[in-house]
Amino acid sequence: MSHEGNDTRNVEPIVTPLVTKEAYRNGMAKLGAAVSIVTTDGPAGKAGFTASAICSVTDTPPTLLVCLNRAASVYDAVSKNGVVAVNTLAPQHQSLASLFGGKTPVDERFAAANWFHGESGALLLEGAVVSFDCRVARLTDVGSHSVLFCEVVGVADGTLASGLFYFDRAYCAIGDMLD
Repeated sequence: MSHEGNDTRNVEPIVTPLVTKEAYRNGMAKLGAAVSIVTTDGPAGKAGFTASAICSVTDTPPTLLVCLNRAASVYDAVSKNGVVAVNTLAPQHQSLASLFGGKTPVDERFAAANWFHGESGALLLEGAVVSFDCRVARLTDVGSHSVLFCEVVGVADGTLASGLFYFDRAYCAIGDMLD
């Protein structure tokens, strides 16, 4: 096997001795992830935000985690309602992701798409790649964020074969490109 032109066997990686906030954020920007809109509804009101810090935890019981900054405007509604829906986005939802990721008022965010209530009472996006309807089973604080461990009570699996991805601080489409 030839490695001409791209031989990386003798290249030393750049290692930062003490990880700065900037180095960490730059590194994490290279950790691509699916883009989702996380929503809640209930006694504390409806709210939603764009997120890529979502991960499967276990399938027994089906549980995922969502990371949320405690200073976020949606934090109180999410923590008090105790339910969320994780709505995974398709490429055509990029403008919706930007809307939910900014300072747009809540009513304007939700007016930009069609939603329906899941079993938990959280709002599921019509046309999402997949939506996970969840109740927050546990909340753990780490640094500036809370990690929400969410037990999945329902899954709405869409028919879309491509998703919206976030990599190097930019949106891109993924899927349908591999045979």
